[in-house]
Amino acid sequence: MEINRNQWFMIGLVVLALGIQLRFVDSYVLTEKTTHWLAQRFGKPHEQAATGISQLWAAEGPAPRKVVVPPEWLGWATVSVGSVLILHSLAMPRPG
Repeated sequence: MEINRNQWFMIGLVVLALGIQLRFVDSYVLTEKTTHWLAQRFGKPHEQAATGISQLWAAEGPAPRKVVVPPEWLGWATVSVGSVLILHSLAMPRPG
């Protein structure tokens, strides 16, 4: 299947919007469930969230949440790629 002009344009818009979001947001805080899943997959026991009855103990407090801070260059890179894809779609011939 060949990607046509409209599809390139849509992909460019999505990547551009993602880049703009990465530029405006400083950090992302993951949920407890996602933090626990990452800790299990990548073997960092000190970041594992409490499960079961231990969540009910007041001494433990809330389970830790992972904070993801994307680098500044990532937002600029995705904005650039999205812009290039949009310009590429405008240079292509119309479908049909």
